[in-house]
Amino acid sequence: MKKVKVFYMENCPHCRRAFRILDDLMAGNPEYSKIEIEYIDENKDVKAANAHDYYYVPTFYVDGVKLHEGVPSVDRIERVLKEAIKHD
Repeated sequence: MKKVKVFYMENCPHCRRAFRILDDLMAGNPEYSKIEIEYIDENKDVKAANAHDYYYVPTFYVDGVKLHEGVPSVDRIERVLKEAIKHD
């Protein structure tokens, strides 16, 4: 299973929506709940945030590859999760 990193900001409404979508998708698919997700608050870990190429939050990386940035949707977040469980 691939590692997922999520960059977010604490008071960001799009981030809160993305987390609700994640919770719903993980509740509906046991395979998704096994994914290891590292949550990085860009205001608290500026060094990690500056080491990645993104502008908007939330931003999702799977094994170092940016798969989503900005306004979330169920389809976009599920694409991230599907990529994380994909076996190469």
